[in-house]
Amino acid sequence: MPARRSAAVTAAAAALLLAAAPAQATGGPAEGGTGEGRASAAVLRTGLDVSLLDKTAGVPLNLSLNEVQAPASAGKTALTAKLDGVDHGTPFNVLRAEVATARATVDKHKAEGYVNLVRAQVHVPGLPLLGLIKLRAVTSEATCEAGKRPKAASNLLGDVVVLGKKVTVTAGGPTNVTVPGVGEVRLHLSKAETTSRTAAATALELDVRVKPLNLNVAEVAGRMTLAKASCESPKGGGTSSSAGDPSGAPSSEPASGSAGAPADGAPTPSAAKADGEADAKDGTGTRTGTGAAAQGLAETGADSSTPFLAAGAGALVVVGAGVLYAARRRKAAAEDARA
Repeated sequence: MPARRSAAVTAAAAALLLAAAPAQATGGPAEGGTGEGRASAAVLRTGLDVSLLDKTAGVPLNLSLNEVQAPASAGKTALTAKLDGVDHGTPFNVLRAEVATARATVDKHKAEGYVNLVRAQVHVPGLPLLGLIKLRAVTSEATCEAGKRPKAASNLLGDVVVLGKKVTVTAGGPTNVTVPGVGEVRLHLSKAETTSRTAAATALELDVRVKPLNLNVAEVAGRMTLAKASCESPKGGGTSSSAGDPSGAPSSEPASGSAGAPADGAPTPSAAKADGEADAKDGTGTRTGTGAAAQGLAETGADSSTPFLAAGAGALVVVGAGVLYAARRRKAAAEDARA
């Protein structure tokens, strides 16, 4: 009987100590996510305000084509839209292309975003016949690999035609195109941006202000973005301060490609087209939002509950010793009583 009471006391003490220890999840990812990186890509994004001739209020035109977040890809080659009050609600073309591929991939080692656009033409409401911009081929790629400096690059190949005018876009600054009686477009050949864990590249950004005065459209103003790719390295994959900028501050570089000449390693338009056509057969990806993950801090090998477990083990030893001592005292007293 004393032995049974001793075992019961020991079991009760162990249960109390285990209940007091902090709960710990097993089998799931560590706090802060799975540790994988992020990647996204988009062929076209628009943020335009359309003013109508018969109304004072503007109508927003916020669209995207083949906007994906890893893991996904999309290859639609056309984007149409319709706005109330514009040409009696008749749909109009926003973008048409031979190839329009966006791809975002990610695993525990690398995250990558890629966009390829070939023989594309972009329109705005009120100018159905005059293209806002025509281009031969553009690509953007952002690669974030664990333990390496992220890379970003955009290539603009061939001629660019804006509002019917052939222009040369350079990395030295914005290119302004003005057409009397129509409007103005300012083109920015994107700068690739990188930090210790992130990278982003955009082939072209267009600041638009045109006055079609046609199809009930008074003015179209805003920004368009063509061929944007971005990524973030897997957790813990940032480079040391000896790689790149020691301060870890974002760096901004001109796009590696320029109009009329492909950069080293850049695909030719025919190769880009073949690659895009292959991707287009894979179907379309789901349009999702993107977000930036917080920078992860370095973790040690010790678990946060280790001190509690050590203290619990020590307490169990003390309790067991006390129970054993009390049992022996009771046994000795019982033998003395029989004697």
